[in-house]
Amino acid sequence: MNPGLNMTYLILGGHVEVQKYRYLYFFILFTAYILIICCNTSIIYLTVIHKSLHEPMYIFIAALLLNSLFFSTNIYPKLLLDFVSEKQIISYPVCLFQVFMFYSLSCSEFLLLSAMAYDRYVSICKPLQYPTIMRKITVVFLLVLAWLLPACQVAVPIILNINNKLCNFTLKGIFCNNSLIQLYCVMSRALSVYGAFVLLNTGLFPMLFIIFTYTKIILTVYRSSGEVKKKAAQTCLPHLLVLINYSCLITYDMIIARMESDFSKTARFVMTVQIITYNPLFNPIIYGLKMKEISKHLQRLLCQSKLT
Repeated sequence: MNPGLNMTYLILGGHVEVQKYRYLYFFILFTAYILIICCNTSIIYLTVIHKSLHEPMYIFIAALLLNSLFFSTNIYPKLLLDFVSEKQIISYPVCLFQVFMFYSLSCSEFLLLSAMAYDRYVSICKPLQYPTIMRKITVVFLLVLAWLLPACQVAVPIILNINNKLCNFTLKGIFCNNSLIQLYCVMSRALSVYGAFVLLNTGLFPMLFIIFTYTKIILTVYRSSGEVKKKAAQTCLPHLLVLINYSCLITYDMIIARMESDFSKTARFVMTVQIITYNPLFNPIIYGLKMKEISKHLQRLLCQSKLT
């Protein structure tokens, strides 16, 4: 507690030998953040300026990459500041806001991946109905739902915890996540049940929906021609790679980060860095290399920049 400012501060205790390696950490993650910004904004820019990419599939990809930018900006600036600061602390209100943004955007990623899976399902399994089903209004509705639904659901426990009493002020992490609940004097059973509901609603159910849609796609492709199989492989494989990668990392955060165990501090630090780096950095690379239309425009953009 800071008596002068009447502000509660939390210690971010997940850093490993930050005094010794502060500049190395700063250089690595600053480089990663710049790459994340450049890679994601490049594909978003291409999607905006090229009419051939004004299709639902590419719009969903751009939305996913925009989500990654918001996700990274929620974490990286504060983390980089902590590396060059003498004390790694964060005010309680800012910590709550960081938790809200982290889980709201994480859940949005699952819903955006679900929307992309639905788009691929309609395109491959119901090609004649695709223009009718995936209209502009449908795409807008799915995008609004993907960002608004998690935000509303995650906001409830955040608001209810604003005045919750803290009995511990050291967080086992390098930014604020669900390990924050371990600091409260009393853990609300109702909020725990509600948290499980949100997890099911914005995590497990979208995952099951994605599995269902890709199962239907595989069965349809199995009975189709070689051209359909090629199209399915080109458009569905990047989505599956992103989904598998993100699911593994977010599973760690939802389970291991909340466990009171002897899980080493170094292992926690490494896994946490992977959570905030892998998807935002590799998503644009996967889509840039695997999606033929995006790759074509990306190569032209790179060639133009070399000529100038």
